Amino acid sequence: MAWPHATPGHGLRQAARRRTMRERRLEQGEAGMEETDIIVVGSGSAGSALAGRLSEDPRLSVTVLEAGSRDRNAWLHIPIGYAKTMYHPTISWNYQTEAEPGLGGRSVPWPRGRVLGGSSAINGLIYIRGQMEDYDQWRQMGCTGWGFEDCLPYFKRAEGNERGPSHLHGAEGPLCVSDLRDRNPLSVAFLEAARELGFPVNPDFNGESQEGAGWYQVTVRNGVRCSAATAFLKPALRRPNLRLLTDAHALRVLMEDGRAVGVAYRQHGQEKVIRARREVVLSGGAINSPQLLMLSGIGPAEHLQEMGIEVRRDTPGVGRHLQDHFQARLMFRASQRGSLNEMVNSLWGMARMGAQYALTRSGPLTFAAGTSGLFARVLPQSATPDVQFHFIPWSADTVKEGLHRFPGFTMSVCQLRPESRGDITLASPDPMAKARIRANYLATETDRQCMVEGLKLAQRLADTRAMQPWIESRYAPAPGKGETDEDLLEFCRNTGGTIYHPTSTCRMGSDEGAVVDTELRVKGVDRLRIADCSIMPAVVSGNTNAGAIMIGERCAEFIRRAA
Repeated sequence: MAWPHATPGHGLRQAARRRTMRERRLEQGEAGMEETDIIVVGSGSAGSALAGRLSEDPRLSVTVLEAGSRDRNAWLHIPIGYAKTMYHPTISWNYQTEAEPGLGGRSVPWPRGRVLGGSSAINGLIYIRGQMEDYDQWRQMGCTGWGFEDCLPYFKRAEGNERGPSHLHGAEGPLCVSDLRDRNPLSVAFLEAARELGFPVNPDFNGESQEGAGWYQVTVRNGVRCSAATAFLKPALRRPNLRLLTDAHALRVLMEDGRAVGVAYRQHGQEKVIRARREVVLSGGAINSPQLLMLSGIGPAEHLQEMGIEVRRDTPGVGRHLQDHFQARLMFRASQRGSLNEMVNSLWGMARMGAQYALTRSGPLTFAAGTSGLFARVLPQSATPDVQFHFIPWSADTVKEGLHRFPGFTMSVCQLRPESRGDITLASPDPMAKARIRANYLATETDRQCMVEGLKLAQRLADTRAMQPWIESRYAPAPGKGETDEDLLEFCRNTGGTIYHPTSTCRMGSDEGAVVDTELRVKGVDRLRIADCSIMPAVVSGNTNAGAIMIGERCAEFIRRAA
């Protein structure tokens, strides 16, 4: 079967020949190559954890390649700053999906971090591991050693939870996990509404059970964002065996006799090479890691040939099995004070927020992309929560356009275990070109039904005695437009989109379609591993940052054990 979007032609073949000749010259040493033991491509959640931990062994030299710049923008460190950085022209990759058939042909923006810390520097800060059952399912899918009890020690090792240690939590790790400092009255009302509908109070979404309503914990230290780079990488740069290269865009993995020997990258307009004495690890995420594999000749042979790329290893699973959490947002006009919209649209309110943050590191500038939340089951066949609510005490059509001029708030509904699968393919053999993303949202009846039932639950929450005093009217869907299942599905198609959790494009497993084994080694290629969310056999039930960091911790141990 032909891969989508292929555009074979003389120009592609010529470009591929030029690339191959240049690569051979570089491999033969004509560029004054540097050497290191381990190359880590990407300084995001997994890459920072991996590099920081590897550098604890003084016998190993580690070099991190980051395509973006240092994290010097002030908004990268203020918790609510993600509203300023997600679509920043240089801090974000600013990806877009292809036209999505399930969304009426719309293309969906996919911001990903292109800066030190990767997406952990621009994400919504919420610390969720997912359900214990997610990891036990990984084990049942053939990923021996990846059940929840196997992964728990690595979650705990990474975590510095301000609540203190327990059998499920760590308190001494570098990743600070803290309670929200500001408990907005609208967010309190949402929790009261959930209790009114009979949902249990859940003080810890990463505890024994995920189900219920409660406050999110966030990756914030003393009112300042704690990205993976802040937690793991930057403190480790004091060690002489760790080096960070920023503005270093990886072009391809260099191969000799079926093994990875280095990485070609572009920095400040020049093409350079660094060789790895031991291993190369890709930590670029669910888009960049499969793209880099394919640019290096590792991927579906037919697609690589159509792109004019020499096939080094026919691996059909590269770029396939893409999963992402889909969200739709109900928004309301608020009838009482408490919405962040009012403060942002007032000079006095802005000054007050700024002063509060500067003096106490508290207030609205410490808000995450969800204050209170709810995990619930809306499908009769679900044994565990299948939807996640992010309650947000402000409203906006898009983050780019800014908050509404009227007081408002949002209930975001996210499906936790989508059945739909998409893919990542190359648009060009040019390493600087963006990959093509096809998320394939709402492709199955289960996915469509789950989203509709989740939105119906959101409306029931809005109708409670607890929420009604806060609501002037519903803004989206407009009154009279969201009354039937068909209306709600159409609303999803017209307005829904990503909640920024792509995974599984280089999935781990023991079957023929898997890309990496249970120690994250790329199958059929020596000295090459992948450590990021692309290796997840299935997306976890919740935000993915914590899981990515756990994967980085585990990969570091695999490499140190091998070394």
